[in-house]
Amino acid sequence: MTDDGSPPPDPGVRDAVRQALSVSFATGLYGVSFGALSTVAGLSLAQTAVLSLLMFSGGSQFALVGVVGGGGAPVSAILSASFLGVRNALYGIRLGPLLALHGWRRVLAAHLTIDESTAVATAQSTRRAARAGFWWTGVGVFVLWNAFVLAGALAGDALADPGRWGLDAAAAAAFLGLLWPRLSTREVRLVVLAAGTLALVLVPLAPPGVPVLAAAALAVVISRTPAGRRPAADDAGPGVAA
Repeated sequence: MTDDGSPPPDPGVRDAVRQALSVSFATGLYGVSFGALSTVAGLSLAQTAVLSLLMFSGGSQFALVGVVGGGGAPVSAILSASFLGVRNALYGIRLGPLLALHGWRRVLAAHLTIDESTAVATAQSTRRAARAGFWWTGVGVFVLWNAFVLAGALAGDALADPGRWGLDAAAAAAFLGLLWPRLSTREVRLVVLAAGTLALVLVPLAPPGVPVLAAAALAVVISRTPAGRRPAADDAGPGVAA
């Protein structure tokens, strides 16, 4: 405690916010592609904006407009998008005890539980830093993604290919930057290796999105077994800093 009774500053919070801002910007830029693809697929500007606000999951958004753009039935588009959104529920299993949120904050957090907010939150060493990373990333991605979705929808098919602008590489680099420092223990490396191998095996065999979902499920299962948990000293970090 400090002299005024407030908790001491956590240096990890500043690092978490820095990571959150970096990831938010890299991911938000990718929203340009969704906005452009959505209008090319036949959705109006209003439909694109509402879809992005309410279905806050990039994979699900791309799946829906992909099916619609390919001439698929609306029911098939919704089912495909919903299936990809299942992975967010798996993230919630990990984030629930880590963030320890209650009431309306828990409801809001459910909407902001995405790949990016989960990655930044779980990369922190204390609960306070994890919460900061989660909220800054979740809100940051939400604001920037929807802003760039609107820009992409207005620009149309001129921005429909993210590879043309290197946006796909930017998003991948941001995730790699978060993952790399976490590969510090044998247990974590084994989880990453197992999940990555499963995803690579399923890529040529399963529909788009399934490899990622299967890999995420496997990682959650392994990490919740005694052999896959962090060492006790490290695991105590997020649980003690409120």
